[in-house]
Amino acid sequence: MLKKGPTSVMARHVKQEDFTSRSSAPKEIGLEVTDPKTRKKYIRGKFLGKGGFAKCYELQDKETNHVYAGKIVPKTMLTKPHQKEKMAMEIDIHRKLHHKHVVGFHCFFEDDDFIYILLEICRRRSLMELHKRRKALTEPETRYYLKQILIGCIYLHDAKIIHRDLKLGNLFLDNDMNIKIGDFGLATTVQSDKERKRTLCGTPNYIAPEVLSKKGHSFEVDVWSLGCIMYTLLVGKPPFETSSLKETYNRIKRNEYYIPSKVGSVAQKLIVKMLRPDPVTRPTMHEIYQDEFFRSGYLPTTLPPSSLSMAPRFNTSILEPKAVGVAQKDAKVVDGKNALQRRPLFEINHLQPPASLAVKPEENRRRSHAMHVLNGESRLMTCEEAKKHGLGEDEGDLIPTDFYLSDLCKQLTSCLATKPAEVTSARPIINPDDAEDPACNPIFWISKWVDYSDKYGLGYQLCDGSVGVLFNDSSRLILKEDGE
Repeated sequence: MLKKGPTSVMARHVKQEDFTSRSSAPKEIGLEVTDPKTRKKYIRGKFLGKGGFAKCYELQDKETNHVYAGKIVPKTMLTKPHQKEKMAMEIDIHRKLHHKHVVGFHCFFEDDDFIYILLEICRRRSLMELHKRRKALTEPETRYYLKQILIGCIYLHDAKIIHRDLKLGNLFLDNDMNIKIGDFGLATTVQSDKERKRTLCGTPNYIAPEVLSKKGHSFEVDVWSLGCIMYTLLVGKPPFETSSLKETYNRIKRNEYYIPSKVGSVAQKLIVKMLRPDPVTRPTMHEIYQDEFFRSGYLPTTLPPSSLSMAPRFNTSILEPKAVGVAQKDAKVVDGKNALQRRPLFEINHLQPPASLAVKPEENRRRSHAMHVLNGESRLMTCEEAKKHGLGEDEGDLIPTDFYLSDLCKQLTSCLATKPAEVTSARPIINPDDAEDPACNPIFWISKWVDYSDKYGLGYQLCDGSVGVLFNDSSRLILKEDGE
């Protein structure tokens, strides 16, 4: 049982001795679990997933009906001292963390058979599920997720915490599509920036070369993992992944990977910097946050839930020039406390006519070339090499980054051109992103109308409930929903 009194783990650091062991066969998790200390009861709900030791279920507080993600570890899995120490370290680190991009820690307790850790529930699952459904993401989405991961990692590193297991499966999403860093089972703390750890740990596709060589590692392993994450989001698979674990490790040690041409040149440069074989030469999380990648293209403030299964309809060729200023302003805010509410991308009355929105095919995306990296040295790949590694100009590479929205815009322009001039000139063109981004102010449209133009004029109701009348003498009457 957990110790009580002066040595209570709730008042002091968690120690491995605070957990009792059970050597018998594992028991079934009850439909109702009780915290022995507070007597709070929780109802076990649906299964959420499992890891090395633990299973995760929904746990609902019977009193408040609040639902948590319950990480449940059988004590039969904690028979060895290092296993207990690992569990104690995870709890001790995680319970001290309070940040918008870190999974919230509620409490922990144990009974005779299990240890229960109650965490913030992330309804949108993790980036792993997103990756399985979508494979490669767009650059704006990658900027969005990467920026939030960076903010969370900066918080951890400033607290002298190394996560050591950053990967898609440990990056969760809440209801609002915000990143939450979780699973601190391999996390550790250091007393100074010069301290080095020598434990061999991590996930094969994301493990840094200095971990494999056991020469000592520190914060730079998280930077390496972030480079692997960025590559995976943009390309659709990890950079060093092979069918053989041995070959994967060999590629990591040789620093050998390939960046396809569909990845923009600015993104390629950032990936190469984060995946440098010498950890001393890798940028810090603070330096990555200021990288050109976050200023070189559109950076969404939010993403719609539909992006979990399909690409958002960003017209990046239109939005990129406007987005640079937004990214530069936002780059000054790391903790998010002073972030300003998003301003509109455009003033609607100042939008250009549809014809100006068309872009030349060669301008539809910045051209870049496939890149071969070996031992930290990068070079352009030949066509033969690109085809050999499946990175050539295949069907996927030929899809423009704006997903044909420019072509659609041309078709709509042609359609609108058939209308009378006075109609088209009075109707501003709405940027496609404004209709998709939930952070933008709503664009109004007419939901109902009545035509009395033979005597009086035209009456209409807008989607927000306000009504108006356009009289035949060109005078107007508008009544807002609140009666003003």
